[in-house]
Amino acid sequence: MANPTEEIPDSIVSPHPHSLASTTEQQPQKHVSASSSPYVTRQWKPAAQRNLRNQWSKLASFKHQWVSLSSSARSHATSIVNAYLSQRYMPAMELGILFDMPNIRKKACSKLFKKQELHKRTLLSFYKDMVGVVKQMINTARSMRCFLKGTSNSPLVQFSLSSEDKNDAGDGEGIPVFKFWSISTYESLAQELVQMFALELNLRRLLVMELVSVYCEEASQVNDIHWSNELYPGEFDDFRVCNLYSDETCEPTPPRINSSNPKPLSLQYNHHQDREVLQVYLTTWLAEVHVDTYRVDEIFNIIGDEMGLIIS
Repeated sequence: MANPTEEIPDSIVSPHPHSLASTTEQQPQKHVSASSSPYVTRQWKPAAQRNLRNQWSKLASFKHQWVSLSSSARSHATSIVNAYLSQRYMPAMELGILFDMPNIRKKACSKLFKKQELHKRTLLSFYKDMVGVVKQMINTARSMRCFLKGTSNSPLVQFSLSSEDKNDAGDGEGIPVFKFWSISTYESLAQELVQMFALELNLRRLLVMELVSVYCEEASQVNDIHWSNELYPGEFDDFRVCNLYSDETCEPTPPRINSSNPKPLSLQYNHHQDREVLQVYLTTWLAEVHVDTYRVDEIFNIIGDEMGLIIS
């Protein structure tokens, strides 16, 4: 489904801090940036190429993990809905020859309730894994740069993903890495890609909360879940990494449907949802409204063309 490219308060993948370093600071004598000498530049380019290949291969792998986890999670979400609706409509069901069995409806509802609870726990587990995948995607998108390690006078010039020199931006001063694009172009495309999944994750959180909150009236214990509650220990720390957590409100940023309507969704929870509403939730999960699958494939294709390889 086409992706409405709404913006969140800050960029999902913030600019690398070394790209903002002041050029007026004096560089220590023992360090030389990756583009300060022809020799180091010649060594930087192959290292930068290897790093970009690795990072984009990781992004492709994370995309496939997301698809697999999303599909499995939706299967359990469907089971939650089916078990809930079966309990809800049990009193009106025709039982045929089983009608005279003692407590047949009560026993059936009890088993359906246990099944529903099992699928809720599994759905939360898959959701946690999906958060982890997006978190790794964001960390990968922030690891596109390649920095000089040690000194340029060493017999073997080495590079790393972290800088030992504030004047080394890790981008080779903007020179093309493969054919035409500098590091910043790869970072921009990675940010566009990751932002889709981060926004979709935020919407998935709302759907998960709604699905694990549905109970029949006969349920003896109902634990209210609110948007400001963690769905698993450490969830808010993960959402901070994904830039989906507001320190001002002390809760995750409310999801939005499209950029033309910046107002967040109204978060109202109902333990007794109708069949039609639950079907909309499942359809929304399947649709992935924030992930433009055509654009995702296009990004990987153009990156592969630039690098001269197939990324899948």
